[in-house]
Amino acid sequence: MEYLIGIQGPDFVLVAADTIAASSIVHMKRDHDKMFKMSEKILLLCVGEAGDTVQFAEYIQKNVQLYKMRNGYELSPTAAANFTRRNLADYLRSRTPYHVNLLLAGYDEHDGPALYYMDYLASLAKVPFAAHGYGAFLTLSILDRYYKPGITREEAIEVLKKCLEEIQKRFILNLPSFNARFIDKDGIHEVTDVPLLKSVV
Repeated sequence: MEYLIGIQGPDFVLVAADTIAASSIVHMKRDHDKMFKMSEKILLLCVGEAGDTVQFAEYIQKNVQLYKMRNGYELSPTAAANFTRRNLADYLRSRTPYHVNLLLAGYDEHDGPALYYMDYLASLAKVPFAAHGYGAFLTLSILDRYYKPGITREEAIEVLKKCLEEIQKRFILNLPSFNARFIDKDGIHEVTDVPLLKSVV
């Protein structure tokens, strides 16, 4: 029932996630942040089983931070994605698999922006845009139609707006609020004017 989206531009990645924490058919809270800060320029977005998401994401987060403390430099987005995928694959082959779907977004000084898609079966792909959750069925066609390699920040916000409007119009569940953030060479920035979302009656 959750929704994640990521759009990579030439010098940034725009990511957004809904803020609903639900249990079965009940909203538990409406300000749940599903983005975990791995480092100054890497975000991990995580959805899935409620306990698994926090436990797995915090485990990866602390290990990436431990790597920086031990070695004096941060993992690149590619290295962080492969480390995350390896751990997810190892747990998948144990008695305690994690049922989580992930987007990892980051910026590297040498390689530029990167967006990685991972699912609970530990598949990993570097993608220009991605979405997780039931909302992905409604919005991947929009991303495919309007995405272009040289997309600007303003155009990315407009594509995000189209996706969120489509979810509010056609998705049977109510996802009333979202967090959105840019990742670029200067770090992670909040998008204060998330292009939301008028109640659809």
